[in-house]
Amino acid sequence: MAQAWKCSGLRWSADGPVLMWDGGRGSALSRGKQVAFGVADGGVRTCVGARGHPCAVRAVVSGRSTGARCEECARLDRAHSVAADTIADDPRPYHVYLAWFGPGMVKVGITALERGPARLLEQGAVCFSWLGAGPLMAARRAEELLRAALGVPDRIPYADKRAVRSALPGTEDERAAEIAELHARAVALREWPESLTREPFRPVDHVGVFGLAGLPAAVGEVRELVAGGVVRGELVAAAGPDLHLMSGGEGGGAVVVLDTRLMTGWGLVPAESGARVLDVPVREFRRTPSVQEGLF
Repeated sequence: MAQAWKCSGLRWSADGPVLMWDGGRGSALSRGKQVAFGVADGGVRTCVGARGHPCAVRAVVSGRSTGARCEECARLDRAHSVAADTIADDPRPYHVYLAWFGPGMVKVGITALERGPARLLEQGAVCFSWLGAGPLMAARRAEELLRAALGVPDRIPYADKRAVRSALPGTEDERAAEIAELHARAVALREWPESLTREPFRPVDHVGVFGLAGLPAAVGEVRELVAGGVVRGELVAAAGPDLHLMSGGEGGGAVVVLDTRLMTGWGLVPAESGARVLDVPVREFRRTPSVQEGLF
């Protein structure tokens, strides 16, 4: 029987996306690479634990969960988390940023200064700009200020991000236009926290990094992995935790999105060579019919 590997998620480095495995080994992913793996027959998906510690009971978790944690481990993981707003004494400086994922999809967020743009790559931000830098609580106040004063959300659903990646504006200036306007309004707010230094608008575009230029529209997304299932396809783009895989025959095919967070907790094995196939449940995207402007 082939050795089973445990995936610990997708990480972004300066060289691109890397699939990480328990034990620290990584598999670099480049566009055109064949992504192929199977789920061990008879296997179950088990909780990945919390904050570097294994789950005490090795609880079985849902195949559709992107967190791959049981209720108790999820609680422990969020008990001391900046993202969950359960920590207020982190002495590190933080960046406040504006991130754009597509037309009408702008969010505000914070990330530790030392992490650089990694958080933006992990979220699949198509372009972004820093807004300010300073202590954690000042960054939190700025985040809340933008939500209250300008109506900028702090979350964009991944389903919404995936829906627009193949139909983005063609130039960097067009993609940066919305955050440029919001940046100017944000730094002009009178309630801006005094201890947060304003940063100039300098947009960073990730279309080239993610491989989104000319990206074919995806027809669906992997809903979950299942025991005995197989995923085999050509990587055409990667954004955030998502891999856009071309599956189907060599003369054609269709793009399906795999959220790599669905891979954690499973025992994964090498897939035998063969055609590009997705032998796992896939949810097809609904196509919005075009509106006819006249009878003829």
